[in-house]
Amino acid sequence: DSGVFATAGLDQCTGVLLDRGARPSPGARDLLDLGCGWGPVALALAVRAPGATVWAVDTNRRAVELCAANAEANGLGNVRAVAVDPDIPLGGLDEAGGGHVTVDGVWSNPPVRIGKAALHELLLAALRRIRPGGQAHLVMHKHLGSDSLAAWLGAQGYPTTRRASRFGYRLLDVDTPPSGDRREG
Repeated sequence: DSGVFATAGLDQCTGVLLDRGARPSPGARDLLDLGCGWGPVALALAVRAPGATVWAVDTNRRAVELCAANAEANGLGNVRAVAVDPDIPLGGLDEAGGGHVTVDGVWSNPPVRIGKAALHELLLAALRRIRPGGQAHLVMHKHLGSDSLAAWLGAQGYPTTRRASRFGYRLLDVDTPPSGDRREG
């Protein structure tokens, strides 16, 4: 649909994440698709982890509606599509979940076009939601700053490794450190 990212279908970057990225752990209870768009990542996670709740969040209400409709059309009742306030990174997720939602993992083709400062704030908010032992899995093109993002995440106390690289897209696995080792900012 118009007004959302990748209106013509699955974009190549997200395709790399789905094809070569990490799979949810078998015991996962809650997963987060950060910047869900029309839902390709959320739906894939819901199929790969049918016992988990997949929180699909986006600031674009039309994208959230499309994600929810696509999940329903595919019989995926474990997807919870939530519109979040763009001024409070992931703030709306708490009200939707009836408490402070924490997750076992985050998957994202991050919205780099929102600007570096806003992207950093959003990613830190998502990383703080990950339970101990969980990871974030990001995909970003090298020309859009994937390598500098990986270095920045490491400097914030989130060890980041490159899982793979394809078509110039980097797949990054971000580990969660012990809670006392995280930097704020």
